[in-house]
Amino acid sequence: MVIFGIDPGFTGAISIYRPSLNLIEVHDMPVMKSAKGKTILNLHGVLDLLGREDDTPHMAVIEQVGAMPGQGVSSTFRFGEGFGQLTMAIAAQGLPVHFVTPRRWKGHFTLSRDKGVSRSVASQRFPQIAPQFARVKDDGRAEACLIALYGKEKLI
Repeated sequence: MVIFGIDPGFTGAISIYRPSLNLIEVHDMPVMKSAKGKTILNLHGVLDLLGREDDTPHMAVIEQVGAMPGQGVSSTFRFGEGFGQLTMAIAAQGLPVHFVTPRRWKGHFTLSRDKGVSRSVASQRFPQIAPQFARVKDDGRAEACLIALYGKEKLI
């Protein structure tokens, strides 16, 4: 089984977890600049990351997110657009998908809203790539890995 853990958003990440081999890799969300200079998803990069390498069963687990209180209309629209693009990329690759709320997957690991705690737990659970969670801005990487681990522990 290969599990893609996806923390959506322009500062999110995509992890690729092979539980039977205890191998995980994580990639920052592929982004680029639009003609107007706005950050957008690099859809070709997303499709490349979600590609199948072999006949092993694959699945995607994506954090089911919504608008945040106080978030502007434009940024809410852009975030929703990116979430839709991610779900379409998953569908384009023919992957079964599981949506999981932050409350559910974070509750499984007894995490709080503190992103530092997510980074710490990911470092403990995946010590082989702990340096990739070292910076404060690496919380998307940590959460993508924990979402994949949630998929292994609760969905398989």
